[in-house]
Amino acid sequence: MFDVILSNSQLLLFLFTAGAFAGLIAGMFGVGGGVVIVPALFFVLSALGYDDTGMHVAVGTSLATIIATSVRSVLAHNKKGAVDWNVLKAWVPFIVLGSLASSLLSGFISGEALTAFFGVVAILLSAQFIFGRPGWKMADELPDGVVKASIGGIIGACSALMGIGGGVFGVTLMTLCGRPIHQAVGTAAGFGAAIGVPGAIGFIASGWAHEDLPPMSVGYLSLPGFIIIALLTTLIAPLGASLAHKLPAHRLKQAFGILMLLTAFNMLRKVWF
Repeated sequence: MFDVILSNSQLLLFLFTAGAFAGLIAGMFGVGGGVVIVPALFFVLSALGYDDTGMHVAVGTSLATIIATSVRSVLAHNKKGAVDWNVLKAWVPFIVLGSLASSLLSGFISGEALTAFFGVVAILLSAQFIFGRPGWKMADELPDGVVKASIGGIIGACSALMGIGGGVFGVTLMTLCGRPIHQAVGTAAGFGAAIGVPGAIGFIASGWAHEDLPPMSVGYLSLPGFIIIALLTTLIAPLGASLAHKLPAHRLKQAFGILMLLTAFNMLRKVWF
């Protein structure tokens, strides 16, 4: 009995720490917290002995926290006229399908494979933060037809498997296709709910019958993790944002890229070594 209480107390303590750190970093670097929340939860749950399911729970819980954040963010951007609703209407169906499909299949993916996927893609994304330039452009318009459906599905699938809101993919895609950065950020914020809702449902369903789960989990969704992290990221992100305004934006973006790179390598080290 004492061991159970101690384990639960450690989990709550780690969740508060991870949530506070995720909120601070998300606020400082202006990213959807999933890029920070997933590694933080993964290391916390691994430290507590949930090696088999830790990564799945980290991803599923992160997807749930993204829903409210995405809705709040897109409404705030909409007030400033920075959301292209036509883009959202055209892309969201394919993003939803990709997110739902990959999350339902997540139960057939091992924790090691899911961790490795996150690490490899995070390394590629970190390159955009470190070396990317706002002026880079590949096309004058967003793709349409089969290309749009394919890219939308890939964004949804990859984002759901990583537990992120798709902002990094969406902003990169839109800026490379000539959209202004503020419109790209505001519109891509809407991708989060399209990924988070079906993604969280899929991870709950995939982990429903699994036994090796943290306390008070519903499938691959940790209820205390969701509540604590959603609350703390909301409360502490403004502090991170205020710190960000005191630092050079370009250097800040590169610093986050380096942090993401080191985190990705550390996750891959746990899997491969």
